[in-house]
Amino acid sequence: MSAGKIISEGYKNHVAELQRHWENALQAEGYDAALIHAGSKLVSFLDDYEYPFRCNPHLLWWLPLTHHYDSALLVRPGKRPKLFYYQPDDYWYSPPADPESWWADEFEVVSVRDADAWKQAGINEHTAYIGDAPCLAEAVNDTQLNPARLLNRIHLERTRKTAYEIACMAEAARLGAVAHTAAEQAFREGLSEYDIHQRYCMSIQMIDAELPYGNIVALNEHAAVLHYQEHEQRVPDHVRSFLIDAGATVHGYACDITRTYTTESGEFSDLILAMDTMQQSLCAAVVEGLDYRDLHLRAHLDIAGILKDFDIIRPSAEDAVASGLSAVFYPHGLGHYLGLQTHDVAGLIADVEGTPIPRPEGHPFLRLTRTLEAGNVLTIEPGLYFIEPLLRKWRENGDVAAINWDKVETLAPYGGIRIEDDMVVTDGAPRNLTREAFAAL
Repeated sequence: MSAGKIISEGYKNHVAELQRHWENALQAEGYDAALIHAGSKLVSFLDDYEYPFRCNPHLLWWLPLTHHYDSALLVRPGKRPKLFYYQPDDYWYSPPADPESWWADEFEVVSVRDADAWKQAGINEHTAYIGDAPCLAEAVNDTQLNPARLLNRIHLERTRKTAYEIACMAEAARLGAVAHTAAEQAFREGLSEYDIHQRYCMSIQMIDAELPYGNIVALNEHAAVLHYQEHEQRVPDHVRSFLIDAGATVHGYACDITRTYTTESGEFSDLILAMDTMQQSLCAAVVEGLDYRDLHLRAHLDIAGILKDFDIIRPSAEDAVASGLSAVFYPHGLGHYLGLQTHDVAGLIADVEGTPIPRPEGHPFLRLTRTLEAGNVLTIEPGLYFIEPLLRKWRENGDVAAINWDKVETLAPYGGIRIEDDMVVTDGAPRNLTREAFAAL
């Protein structure tokens, strides 16, 4: 069965499940309905340039309307969801296409020419309004706009994906694997970061605005910049290494994949292999009931062990973690929830009150602190980098003898290593969407 058929056949059950979630949440918080607005276009200051539109993820949860600004969905307990489908008379830009039956059949669809048509829906002071469009703030009082407890209930439900959502993310992973393979080939052909990025997009026929985030395409030392944002057009005189962190989307759902390569045999190549083996071990540990914070701390211990094995640091792995030395080489979190947003919601809260689940002391950048449940989709992305500002800070304030600076000098031109897969938590063995996708090529 094709991926498209699997996705469309699971959609009906997905909508029915969302209807139950929203009915329960609205009833618990004392609302009669929710009006979910897609969002409006944003124009740059003193210009008529429109920024690429990103739809409200709460609407995308219901409908695959990734580019449909100013549409709105009315959700009411016991009633069919009503979609105000905005199709303006416009000769400057192409208007949205007519609704497709595979998703439109689940809704009462009203095509409207007026962006404010949803205001005539008979909604009242017991309606919650969800979104950031200026028209919402102008129309309702503060207590009705994005009520925190209601949103927390919805966010907690969004952490457990339906079969439809997982099918979308599996297809996104397939596209990501295709594009990553094309990018690796472009790297091995000696192309620039810019040209590698173009090859990536062309291989899956996606423009930048359709990607879940800006691709990180980093040659050599650029791999030590965690969110490296440039696409250098000049090829370095000596190309040593390549780190690519890049994704794809299907109906708004993302994949998030990172791979690291080198043109050379030797120590950095061995480091990549060691990190890959360690990362797969972490992936295998993604099971229901696991406190993700424990896995993050295990990753620090494992990376410190690799640093010790390669004579990059001198203390034991345990001492390196305790002193904060491991964070010099691995400063970010192990991963995050993944879904309609690359860094998906509710990774740090315990309940509808939004009670925070604290990060481990000394680990301020971890984005997921919850205990894993079946249906969660998340990333596992350990890294090992040679980041000049962090190394300099340690040299100034830490135990200088703890680091083998000659080894750092040798490896720093390679930048660093990150390997990232997308995992589904099940009631049994974890499912690795990324490795499945690469294996199927």
